[in-house]
Amino acid sequence: MVSILITAGPTREYLDDVRFLSNGSSGRMGCALAQAARQAGCSVTLVLGPIERTPPSEVAVVPVVSALEMQTAAERAFASCDIVIAAAAVSDWRPQQRSLGKPARVEGAVRLDLVPNPDIVAGLAAQKRHRVVVGFALESSAAGMPAAIVRGREKLRRKGLDLVVVNLHDTIGNTAAEFVLCHADGRDEPLPRLNKEAAATHIVTVALHLWRMRESK
Repeated sequence: MVSILITAGPTREYLDDVRFLSNGSSGRMGCALAQAARQAGCSVTLVLGPIERTPPSEVAVVPVVSALEMQTAAERAFASCDIVIAAAAVSDWRPQQRSLGKPARVEGAVRLDLVPNPDIVAGLAAQKRHRVVVGFALESSAAGMPAAIVRGREKLRRKGLDLVVVNLHDTIGNTAAEFVLCHADGRDEPLPRLNKEAAATHIVTVALHLWRMRESK
């Protein structure tokens, strides 16, 4: 049985016991990918940031909050997986120091010192060997899809990925979106506007094909 690791949802980087940095990811795409992988007969581990929806049944869900927690959980699951699909919207930064309690509001500007979070998918791809690693590139809708594809291809090359799924930021919170699959062989595969469940099924099918091609060599 093929084993697939999926990261999904946002991360939260707490400034104190109440306030945090995060983003608008609903986790819908990641959960759809987990469901599609399970329906394809795969063993699925879903490393899932804090979301309000219920994850699919019959998958191993590892709940996490911060990027560092997601990195630890993903690296642990990576050891026994065949395919990684990194759909999580990981916070790029975290506070250099977390405050205790809930500091009172102060007048005037407040300085917030941030440090970079680890690039989880790049770290996994650097150790992939026989594995297939798929990343996502969510880009600005203002720049348009052609510019998003350029950035997605740069991400594919820089991080050593096998496939990058490019979409635009207006996909956040929507049930359907436009996707372009950037393959490592140079092909760009545009998908018609699809609901996320249909897109997830196609992405899982492509990832499985890449893995089987690699295993057959």
